[in-house]
Amino acid sequence: MPTTPTPRSYASGTSDVPLLGDTIGENLDRAVRAFPAREALVDRATARRWTYAELAADVDALALGLLDLGIAKGDRVGIWAPNCAEWTLTQYATAKLGAILVTINPAYRSHELAYVLNQAGIRLLVAAERFKTSDYAGMIEEVRPGCPELERRVLIGSPDWDALLAAGRRADPNLLAQRQRELTPDDPINIQYTSGTTGFPKGATLSHHNILNNGYFVGELLNYTEQDRICVPVPFYHCFGMVMANLAAISHGACTVIPAPSFDPGATLAAVAAERCTSLYGVPTMFIAELADPDFARHDLTSLRTGIMAGSPCPAEVMKDVIGRMGMAEVAICYGMTETSPVSTQTRADDTVDRRVSTVGRVGPHLEVKVIDPATGRTVPRGEPGELCTRGYSVMLGYWGEPERTAEAVDAARWMHTGDLAVMDRDGYLAITGRIKDMVIRGGENLYPREIEEFLYTHPDVLDVQVVGVPDARYGEELMAWIRMRAGAEPLTADTVRTYCAGRLAHVKIPRYVHVVEEFPMTVTGKVRKVEMRAEAVRLLGL
Repeated sequence: MPTTPTPRSYASGTSDVPLLGDTIGENLDRAVRAFPAREALVDRATARRWTYAELAADVDALALGLLDLGIAKGDRVGIWAPNCAEWTLTQYATAKLGAILVTINPAYRSHELAYVLNQAGIRLLVAAERFKTSDYAGMIEEVRPGCPELERRVLIGSPDWDALLAAGRRADPNLLAQRQRELTPDDPINIQYTSGTTGFPKGATLSHHNILNNGYFVGELLNYTEQDRICVPVPFYHCFGMVMANLAAISHGACTVIPAPSFDPGATLAAVAAERCTSLYGVPTMFIAELADPDFARHDLTSLRTGIMAGSPCPAEVMKDVIGRMGMAEVAICYGMTETSPVSTQTRADDTVDRRVSTVGRVGPHLEVKVIDPATGRTVPRGEPGELCTRGYSVMLGYWGEPERTAEAVDAARWMHTGDLAVMDRDGYLAITGRIKDMVIRGGENLYPREIEEFLYTHPDVLDVQVVGVPDARYGEELMAWIRMRAGAEPLTADTVRTYCAGRLAHVKIPRYVHVVEEFPMTVTGKVRKVEMRAEAVRLLGL
């Protein structure tokens, strides 16, 4: 008898729930009508709280204040600040006006700020005055002469900020209602700059329809209702904060809790306990830090039900601890990228623990995914590795002002090419095996750092590990493991790692070099910068 052919690595997300046809402002207004007295936003650092009715009043005042300054539909308004309530107010105020919010990385220095101001053509910049060692106000004045389109900057908490809100409260609210009627869900509303590990960052341009639906369906798969309270230690400037948190929360009438301006493990645990949060977000390094916090056991986390671990590959051992020690029985893994609003795949609450620790779930509602051979573009059979592509409502409008780079990422059939290596199993679950550019070719053999990292996580003394390729005269590339040790553990060496791996990992996959560090080089969103690791490894090893 002929054998049944293996199905191709393609899946589409069906749903009985239709896509939202709202603009972001309309969706907020809908939530306010449904839940006016429910708590919408808590800013723990400043001990401030907003109900939905109070949030809407401040959003409308800010929107009318911006309108009074002459901000028009399509104008770019930048925001450069750590997490704070004003960030959320600005996000929704610009959405109600149809102004395009340009989210700027709080870690940027002056030359990066100048690039974004000019590349996006920002007319008005909302910014913190300073944060930690960054003098934002000083850097803005430094770059301002070279940014001719920047007409005005407003510092959060300054007299200018207060005057903006005051002007809005005096204005005619019908002006804002008229502006909202002129908007459509397909209008561009947000520019987010990718991390720019190669060359200058690119500005992914996203519409109301892109990000509102993505936030909404992420929340749907987490079973969010108006009873949920979401602790958000991830940055708002990134999709994880502004879409998967703010938009997911407000589209369900839930509450967003800001534990601190930037990630602090103790403040995050304290916020969950004090605010009885039901959901907690983070990248793996954040959860690792929370689990290792010396006061972890003192915090009552019994309110937690769910949450999201995303942003970079999620180690299986860490996921098991989040479920077991933090009580997040329904925690989800989400996978995506800024260019796809961001989430393409997600685990479900009823997925087995094994599915949630070994895959990034299945395709989201109303989306398509496929795994292709990067060389031919053909969809590979399930079970075979290739490049993951995604298509649907979430794919960006394009890179701002860069049609050539857009065409390199989004093909003629509107498939977004992620650059990630993936394998789809027979049930449609996807496992991310690494980045195409992170794959190590040793003596002609393809090695995937993710697989080796997962094995090394099983060592009882390893807190965190990253594996990179380094140049080698004989084999082309060799493996190097960067390791963070658990408190009190003896540092591992290449010899002790080799002994641990012997007989359990193929010899070609055993790292030749081991480097023990306190911290990894990171982006502000908690992604490990492997490009910096490789450069530093070359220097350390004298290659």
